[in-house]
This record gives sequence, structure tokens and C-alpha cells, in this order.
Amino acid sequence: MAEKRSIFEEVASAEKPVAQPGAIDRAASRGNRRGIRAWLMVLFALVVVMIAVGGLTRLTDSGLSITEWAPVTGSIPPLSAAEWESEFEKYRAIPEYQLQNKGMSLSEFKVIYWWEWGHRQLGRVIGLVWAVGFFWFLLRKQIPTGWTGRLLGLGALGGLQGAIGWWMVSSGLTGTMLDVASYRLATHLGLAFVILGLIAWYVYTLGRTEADLMQARRSGVASLVGLTTVLVPLAYLQIVVGALVAGIDAGRTYTDWPLMAGEFFPGLAFEVEPWWRNFFESEALVQFNHRILGYILFAFGLFVWWRSRGAASRAVKQSFDWVAVMMFGQMVLGIGTVLYAAPWHLAIVHQFGAVVLICLILRARFMALYPPAQSLRS
Repeated sequence: MAEKRSIFEEVASAEKPVAQPGAIDRAASRGNRRGIRAWLMVLFALVVVMIAVGGLTRLTDSGLSITEWAPVTGSIPPLSAAEWESEFEKYRAIPEYQLQNKGMSLSEFKVIYWWEWGHRQLGRVIGLVWAVGFFWFLLRKQIPTGWTGRLLGLGALGGLQGAIGWWMVSSGLTGTMLDVASYRLATHLGLAFVILGLIAWYVYTLGRTEADLMQARRSGVASLVGLTTVLVPLAYLQIVVGALVAGIDAGRTYTDWPLMAGEFFPGLAFEVEPWWRNFFESEALVQFNHRILGYILFAFGLFVWWRSRGAASRAVKQSFDWVAVMMFGQMVLGIGTVLYAAPWHLAIVHQFGAVVLICLILRARFMALYPPAQSLRS
């Protein structure tokens, strides 16, 4: 017969159940989101500086001053008079010196050399910051679930960017080229903006928890997400075409607006043979394409902004407001750059404006995809 239990027996004395192994370690799956986000923000700032330094390197015609690619030993600049003379002798053998800078002094050469050396050195710093951060979080098992491949991909793209940089520079070392090939410059700058955009998106994503993102996605504005799916690549295409303009100094050829040498469509647009080369080498056609694409981007951007007025989230509306404001400012900057024949200070501000604009567009897309719950109207 079973022993009777007192009705006054304390429940607390009962044995507590023991947690069974195999439960999901949610803390480990979240990882160190805050630390990784801070690291990515440092990388983001360095890439922005890199884009600016790269633009100034091009504007000062410094990109061909170092004629060899030495990823490791190239980090050490010339330290003696003999080493400087050796570097200068290599530069004197390329077309840019022979056809454009013949008679340049050693002191003048040092100026453009330091610009290019600083550009390459900054690339090495970015690679080092990525490697230290990635392996630090990897070895400490602090990378959130699903993020290892994304972060590793950033490093792979950085290495590819270095190789493309040399591919670009090598195009100006032989033949009769006075500058690097414009399509290679556009590829180099385009990849830089891809890397920048990925870092920005990751920073936005890591700023909120996975649970918050999953909940917010249920309130996402599908129409705006779809429209920004077109707006983002359109903005990237405009940036690439802008690099083609910069690569052949097309911004200093037609300095009137809204017409080009008094014409809507320049008569010299197809003066290069074969015809397809005009899309990369004709100053008239390249600048015309940049202008027309700018009008299309601005008009479509305003349409997207107008559609955002119907969003229920105030934060979403404000994010698209900033896109519209920056898009207008970037167009004004572009027109001013043309009217003043692309002076370096306006050209570099215009390039920085492209950085701000693409990040704002990506932020608006992120907000449309994951609207913050607290910003919903009552």
C-alpha cells in the first residue's frame, strides 16, 4: 500500500527537473553582433577613405608612378637616393612620362609616387584590419550563425580588388596609353562600391537582433522593396558610368549645360572606330550617357520617394526623404562639376556624394524590408 503524503508537504521540496542536453545554444548562435558591427564600421570608414584617396590619386595623375606590383615588399618605399633613382628610371620608361611628363624632376616624381604608395598602403591596412578582425572573432567562436561565409567573402572581394587594381595599372604601362584603360578603372571603382555596399548592409543588419528582424519583416513594404531592387543597380550603373567619365577626363570637355556644345546629342559621339569603343573612349558619348542616366535615376528616385509617402512607418518615410534630398544634391554637384570643368575639389566631393547616396538608398531598402515596430503610426 502506498505511503500517504501529508497535505502540508512543501512543493518546493520536490525534485526539480534537470535540463536535457541538445537544446539550442541561442547565445552562441547570436555571437558577438555588437563587436563585429563595430569592426565592420571601422572597415567601412577605411573603404570610404580608400575611395577618396583613389579619386585623388587619379586626379593628380599619380596612379602610374609605381610600375610594379609587389604586395609584400612594395610596402617599403625607397629609402636611399639610389632606390629613388631606380624607381624614377622605371617610370621614365612608360608612355605617360615619355608622352606627357618628359623632363619631370625627381622631386616632382616623388609627389606622385607618394600618392600612389599611400593608396596601395591603405589597401594593405584594410586587408590587415579585415584579417585581424575576422580571425579574432572566428577563433573566439563569436561569429553569429550564418555569418562566417559573408565575412570571409568580404576578405575575398578585397583580395580580388587588389588584383583588379594591378590589372588596371598595367593597362597604362605599355603602348601609347597616357592613363589607365577607362573600363578597367570603372571595374575597379565599381567593385569598391560593391564592397562598401555589402559592409553597409551588414552594419544595418547587425544593428538589430535576428528575432527583431524576423518580426519586422512581417511588416515589410513589399512595393518599396521591389522598387529599390531597381533603384540600387541603377545607382550602381550611374557610378560605373561616372568612372568612365573620370577615366578619360570627359567631364572637362563639354562644360555647358543642359546642352553639350550647343547640341542635345553631341555630333562627335561616334567618332571612334569601331563603334562600340565609343561607349568607353568617346568623351562626347560617355558624358552624354552619364547625363541621361543621371536624369533617369533622378526621375525614378523621385517616383520611389512619392510611392514611399504611403508607407505606414514614419522611419521608412524619413529614410526615403533623405534619399530624395541627397539625390537632388548629387545632381546639383554633378552639374556644377561640369560647368567648372571638373576641378579636383568639386570632383572629389561629387564622388563622395555617390558614397552617401548609395548608402542612403541601401538604408531605405533595409528600412522598407525591416520597418522598426515603434515607428508605426497609431
